[in-house]
Amino acid sequence: MRRMTWTAAIVLVLSLVLSACGTKDAESVIKDLDKFVSNMESYQGSGTMTIHTGQQPLTYQVEVSYQKPQYYRIKLTNQEKDITQIVLRNDDGVFVLTPRLNKVFRFQSDWPQNNGQVYLYQTLVQSILVDNTRQFASDENAYVFDVMANYNNGSMARQKIWLNKSDYKPVHVEVSDANAAKMVEVKFDSFEFGPKFDRSAFETEANMNASPSSSGTNEQPTMAEPGNNNSNNGANNAITPELNTNNEESNKDDEDANAEAGEGTTATDEDTAVKEEEANGQPEASAGMFQAMSPTYLPEGVAFLDSMDIEFGGSPGLLTRYTGMYDYSLIQTQPEDQAATFSAGTIQDLGFTFGELVTGEEQHTLTWTYEGYQYRLTSATLPDSEMIKVAQSVQADASK
Repeated sequence: MRRMTWTAAIVLVLSLVLSACGTKDAESVIKDLDKFVSNMESYQGSGTMTIHTGQQPLTYQVEVSYQKPQYYRIKLTNQEKDITQIVLRNDDGVFVLTPRLNKVFRFQSDWPQNNGQVYLYQTLVQSILVDNTRQFASDENAYVFDVMANYNNGSMARQKIWLNKSDYKPVHVEVSDANAAKMVEVKFDSFEFGPKFDRSAFETEANMNASPSSSGTNEQPTMAEPGNNNSNNGANNAITPELNTNNEESNKDDEDANAEAGEGTTATDEDTAVKEEEANGQPEASAGMFQAMSPTYLPEGVAFLDSMDIEFGGSPGLLTRYTGMYDYSLIQTQPEDQAATFSAGTIQDLGFTFGELVTGEEQHTLTWTYEGYQYRLTSATLPDSEMIKVAQSVQADASK
C-alpha cells in the first residue's frame, strides 16, 4: 500500500512539473490553436525566407502584417539586388506594388483564402488542423508539427512547423518535397500578436510613397482600373490573383507569342537570327540587348532545342525552346513600360515573386517579372508543378 501511495505521489509531481513547463499533448495544442486563430485580431512578423529549389539558395526578407477581417500586407525584399515587392489586400481589392517600376497593379481576388502562403499564420495553423495524420513532437521551447503541405505547387509535399510553447508564435517552417528534400525555409526573427496598425498601413498610396522607385522619379504610379484592357501588347501582370474577367487582348498576345515561338515549326533566317547552342546546351547572352537568363532545372527527359532573338510586345526579347518528354518555350523581355491589365489567371507564389498562371484549353502560360525583366513560360504538356520549378530555376541563374 505504501509503495502504491509513493508511486501515485511521484506521478502527481511529474504531472505538475510538466504542466508548469507548459508541455501539452497534440490534442490540447490543436484545440488551443483552433480557438486562438478564430479570435485573432491582428499580427505582425518578419523573418528570412530561403528557397532551395535552385543550384544556389535564394534568400529574401519577409514582412507580414494582418488586421482582421481581411487586411494583409506582405513585403518581399532581396537586399543584395535592392528589389522590393509588396502585396496588399484592403477594402478596394488586392494590389501588387512594384516600387522599382513605379507601378501598382489592381486585381479582383479572394487571395490569400484561395492560395495559402508559407509565411501566413492562418495558412500554417489551418494545415495543422485539417491533417488528421499529423505528427507531433515537443522540444525544449517549441511544439513541432509535421503535416501535409497544401499549396498550389504540387511539389511541396510536407512541412514542419515550429510553434513557441508559451504563446504559439511561429518560429520556423520547413517545406519539403516527396523525397524529403527541403524546398522552402522560413525563419521568423520576430512575431507579435495584437499590434495596432495605422489605417495607412494597408493603403496603396501610402505604401508606394514609403517605397520610392530606384529611378528616383516623382511620377505617380500607374494603377490598373477595372475594364482597362489597354495592355502594352501582352505585357500582362506577372502578379495576378485569380480573376473572373477575360482579356481578349491578352488572349491575342498568347496567340502572337505562340506564333513567334514557332510551335511545331522552325524559324527561318529571314525571320529571326537563331543563336548558336553553347557547349552546355543553353543559350548565350544576347549581345547588346540584355542579360539572358536560362533555367538551371530541366525536367527529366527534356533537352534544350534552340534559342532566337524575337520582338515581343514591341520590345526585343529572347525565345528559348525545349523539347522531349515535355515541349515548352520561355520568352524573356525587358519592356520599357509595364501596362496593368486584368487577365483570367491564378496567383502563384514563386517565393521570390508572385506569378500569374493562365490555364487555357490547350496552352498553360506562367508569367512573372523580376528585376525589370518579364518572363513568359508557355506549354501544352508541361505540368503546372514543373512550370513553377522551371520558373524558380531561372531566378537561381539570375542570382549567380
